[in-house]
Amino acid sequence: MSSIGTADTQTSSTGERWRTLASVLNPAAMVRRRFRAWWMARLTRTDTTLLTQRNVYILPTGAGWMLALTLLVLLVASINFQLNLGYLLTFLLAGSAVAGMHVCHATLRGLSLHLKTPAPHFAGDSAALEVQLSSERTTPRMAIALAVQGSGQWAWTDVPAQGTAVVQVAFAPARRGLHEVPVLTAETRFPLGTFRVWALWRPAAQVLVYPAPEPHAPTLPPGESAGGDAPTTQSAGSGEFDGVRAYRRGDPQKLVVWKKAAQAMATGTDALVSRDTQQSQRSELWLEPGRTGLTDPEARIARLCAWVLQADRLGLRYGLRLAGTVVPQGSGAAQRLRCLEALALC
Repeated sequence: MSSIGTADTQTSSTGERWRTLASVLNPAAMVRRRFRAWWMARLTRTDTTLLTQRNVYILPTGAGWMLALTLLVLLVASINFQLNLGYLLTFLLAGSAVAGMHVCHATLRGLSLHLKTPAPHFAGDSAALEVQLSSERTTPRMAIALAVQGSGQWAWTDVPAQGTAVVQVAFAPARRGLHEVPVLTAETRFPLGTFRVWALWRPAAQVLVYPAPEPHAPTLPPGESAGGDAPTTQSAGSGEFDGVRAYRRGDPQKLVVWKKAAQAMATGTDALVSRDTQQSQRSELWLEPGRTGLTDPEARIARLCAWVLQADRLGLRYGLRLAGTVVPQGSGAAQRLRCLEALALC
């Protein structure tokens, strides 16, 4: 049975490779790729764009082609049988289709799109690009959709008269690093659905994607003495430095060792303890790939990312050493962002 399953897997993988090769060598696919690359190169990168007749396109939908075929049949039948009511129905439907085409094109024409600066996020997390749609027209614009080109995940909205609307477009790059915002598509089929009007937009913004932290990372490595000598001792399994003192009124909550407080409550005492900042000043916590104990580069980055978040959560001072990049000792939100950015771009 196992040999049969292995043979089926090999056959399917071989078939997949042949299909991929055929799609690459397909002349029609090559022409489409070249045309798409040429078209994308013509689009100027900008975070704000105005949709005009020069960048708004229109084509009939499947329903529109069926309506055209129906009108042709009605016209031929009316001519053949000399049906005056047939002429009336044919030209009434044709006039409605032409009016719908005008309304559909005008729904996008004159609309202004602005992309707000994307916020950094972790790889694998769902993120959204926030786009603001502005209209100066005295009538509302209905049923406008935005999506990353080719994704099929449309975000729909209505833009009020002389007002704005905000939509969030799904975007989730798989890898860490600095990514360009992909081409966005704005589309509408309002009011009859017989025509598709769309526009392509290449924003100039970039999205910083932090590495995904290791889910169950080990505790922080021991700190080094301020002079760079041997590592200092560390509380076993706690991920915190030795050196605590009795709680003093006014100590910030991030200095309170809550694990020791829980242990004290379990033994019937209520004494609180805080980290000794003088002891912390005698040691420095440095995070670097060589201390992760891993060989895979991406696994090292994931563990360092988890350690950065853990050190920030504990309120510790720490630094980051990477190949060609050193983030000095620091603490707080600014230090966390500096370290995460260095890990994303290394």
